[in-house]
Amino acid sequence: MQTDRMTIGGAAEASGVSAKMIRHYEETGLIPAAIRTDAGYRTYSERDVHLLRFIRQGRVLGFSMKQITALIGLWLDQSRPSSKVKQLAREHLRELDTKISELQAMKSTLERLANNCHGDSRPACPILDGLAQGIMQEHGLIHQKNLNQGN
Repeated sequence: MQTDRMTIGGAAEASGVSAKMIRHYEETGLIPAAIRTDAGYRTYSERDVHLLRFIRQGRVLGFSMKQITALIGLWLDQSRPSSKVKQLAREHLRELDTKISELQAMKSTLERLANNCHGDSRPACPILDGLAQGIMQEHGLIHQKNLNQGN
Protein backbone atom coordinates (compact mmCIF):
# COMPACT_ATOMS: atom_id res chain seq x y z
CA MET A 1 0.00 0.00 0.00
CA GLN A 2 1.28 3.48 -0.83
CA THR A 3 2.25 5.55 2.18
CA ASP A 4 0.03 8.48 1.19
CA ARG A 5 -3.11 6.33 1.39
CA MET A 6 -4.99 5.25 4.50
CA THR A 7 -7.31 2.44 5.50
CA ILE A 8 -11.02 2.93 5.98
CA GLY A 9 -10.42 3.22 9.73
CA GLY A 10 -7.88 5.98 9.16
CA ALA A 11 -10.21 7.77 6.76
CA ALA A 12 -13.05 7.47 9.26
CA GLU A 13 -10.93 8.94 12.04
CA ALA A 14 -9.56 11.73 9.84
CA SER A 15 -12.96 12.71 8.43
CA GLY A 16 -15.28 12.14 11.38
CA VAL A 17 -17.43 9.83 9.22
CA SER A 18 -17.89 6.25 10.42
CA ALA A 19 -16.47 3.38 8.38
CA LYS A 20 -20.03 2.08 7.97
CA MET A 21 -21.16 5.39 6.44
CA ILE A 22 -18.08 5.53 4.19
CA ARG A 23 -19.02 2.10 2.81
CA HIS A 24 -22.63 3.29 2.42
CA TYR A 25 -21.57 6.44 0.56
CA GLU A 26 -19.45 4.28 -1.71
CA GLU A 27 -22.29 1.81 -2.37
CA THR A 28 -24.71 4.61 -3.23
CA GLY A 29 -22.20 6.33 -5.50
CA LEU A 30 -21.93 9.49 -3.42
CA ILE A 31 -18.17 8.98 -3.29
CA PRO A 32 -16.06 7.10 -5.82
CA ALA A 33 -15.17 3.49 -5.11
CA ALA A 34 -12.05 3.19 -2.99
CA ILE A 35 -8.82 1.92 -4.43
CA ARG A 36 -8.19 -1.58 -3.13
CA THR A 37 -4.95 -3.19 -2.04
CA ASP A 38 -3.89 -6.57 -3.40
CA ALA A 39 -5.47 -8.03 -0.26
CA GLY A 40 -8.77 -6.26 -1.02
CA TYR A 41 -8.61 -3.56 1.66
CA ARG A 42 -10.06 -0.16 0.81
CA THR A 43 -7.61 2.74 0.81
CA TYR A 44 -8.30 6.45 0.76
CA SER A 45 -6.38 9.58 -0.16
CA GLU A 46 -6.39 12.99 1.51
CA ARG A 47 -8.71 14.13 -1.30
CA ASP A 48 -11.16 11.36 -0.37
CA VAL A 49 -11.01 12.45 3.27
CA HIS A 50 -11.63 16.05 2.23
CA LEU A 51 -14.74 14.93 0.32
CA LEU A 52 -15.93 12.94 3.35
CA ARG A 53 -15.50 16.02 5.57
CA PHE A 54 -17.53 18.03 3.04
CA ILE A 55 -20.32 15.43 3.18
CA ARG A 56 -20.19 15.38 6.99
CA GLN A 57 -20.55 19.17 7.15
CA GLY A 58 -23.50 19.01 4.76
CA ARG A 59 -25.15 16.41 7.00
CA VAL A 60 -24.47 18.55 10.09
CA LEU A 61 -26.34 21.39 8.37
CA GLY A 62 -29.22 19.03 7.63
CA PHE A 63 -28.87 18.80 3.86
CA SER A 64 -30.45 15.70 2.34
CA MET A 65 -28.31 13.19 0.48
CA LYS A 66 -29.81 14.45 -2.79
CA GLN A 67 -28.86 18.02 -1.88
CA ILE A 68 -25.37 16.93 -0.85
CA THR A 69 -24.95 15.19 -4.21
CA ALA A 70 -25.88 18.47 -5.91
CA LEU A 71 -23.54 20.43 -3.63
CA ILE A 72 -20.66 18.07 -4.42
CA GLY A 73 -21.31 18.56 -8.13
CA LEU A 74 -21.27 22.32 -7.66
CA TRP A 75 -18.19 22.17 -5.44
CA LEU A 76 -16.25 20.18 -8.02
CA ASP A 77 -17.39 22.41 -10.91
CA GLN A 78 -14.94 25.29 -10.91
CA SER A 79 -17.01 27.17 -13.53
CA ARG A 80 -20.24 27.04 -11.49
CA PRO A 81 -22.13 30.24 -10.78
CA SER A 82 -22.42 30.82 -7.05
CA SER A 83 -26.09 31.67 -7.62
CA LYS A 84 -26.80 27.94 -7.99
CA VAL A 85 -25.20 27.23 -4.63
CA LYS A 86 -27.12 30.08 -3.01
CA GLN A 87 -30.38 28.84 -4.55
CA LEU A 88 -29.82 25.37 -3.07
CA ALA A 89 -29.00 26.88 0.33
CA ARG A 90 -32.12 29.09 0.22
CA GLU A 91 -34.30 26.07 -0.64
CA HIS A 92 -32.84 24.25 2.35
CA LEU A 93 -33.52 27.26 4.57
CA ARG A 94 -37.19 27.18 3.51
CA GLU A 95 -37.33 23.47 4.36
CA LEU A 96 -35.77 24.18 7.76
CA ASP A 97 -38.31 26.95 8.41
CA THR A 98 -41.13 24.51 7.64
CA LYS A 99 -39.63 21.89 9.96
CA ILE A 100 -39.19 24.49 12.71
CA SER A 101 -42.85 25.51 12.38
CA GLU A 102 -43.93 21.88 12.54
CA LEU A 103 -41.75 21.25 15.62
CA GLN A 104 -43.13 24.37 17.32
CA ALA A 105 -46.69 23.17 16.66
CA MET A 106 -45.82 19.73 18.04
CA LYS A 107 -44.25 21.31 21.14
CA SER A 108 -47.27 23.53 21.69
CA THR A 109 -49.67 20.59 21.42
CA LEU A 110 -47.61 18.43 23.75
CA GLU A 111 -47.27 21.28 26.27
CA ARG A 112 -51.04 21.78 26.24
CA LEU A 113 -51.63 18.06 26.77
CA ALA A 114 -49.00 17.83 29.54
CA ASN A 115 -50.39 20.92 31.30
CA ASN A 116 -53.87 19.36 31.30
CA CYS A 117 -52.62 16.12 32.82
CA HIS A 118 -52.96 15.87 36.61
CA GLY A 119 -50.04 13.46 36.80
CA ASP A 120 -51.52 11.70 39.80
CA SER A 121 -52.67 8.16 40.57
CA ARG A 122 -55.89 8.48 38.55
CA PRO A 123 -55.99 6.68 35.19
CA ALA A 124 -57.49 9.64 33.29
CA CYS A 125 -54.77 11.05 31.05
CA PRO A 126 -55.27 13.89 28.55
CA ILE A 127 -51.94 13.04 26.95
CA LEU A 128 -53.02 9.52 26.02
CA ASP A 129 -56.49 10.76 25.09
CA GLY A 130 -54.96 13.39 22.80
CA LEU A 131 -52.73 10.83 21.13
CA ALA A 132 -55.64 8.45 20.66
CA GLN A 133 -57.87 11.18 19.23
CA GLY A 134 -55.14 12.28 16.84
CA ILE A 135 -54.68 8.77 15.59
CA MET A 136 -58.41 8.28 15.24
CA GLN A 137 -58.77 11.60 13.40
CA GLU A 138 -56.00 10.68 10.95
CA HIS A 139 -57.86 7.54 10.08
CA GLY A 140 -61.21 9.30 9.71
CA LEU A 141 -62.71 7.63 12.81
CA ILE A 142 -63.80 10.90 14.43
CA HIS A 143 -64.56 14.40 13.18
CA GLN A 144 -62.84 17.64 14.20
CA LYS A 145 -66.11 18.72 15.93
CA ASN A 146 -65.76 15.81 18.38
CA LEU A 147 -62.15 16.76 19.13
CA ASN A 148 -63.08 20.32 19.99
CA GLN A 149 -65.79 19.19 22.41
CA GLY A 150 -63.21 17.35 24.50
CA ASN A 151 -61.12 20.49 25.14
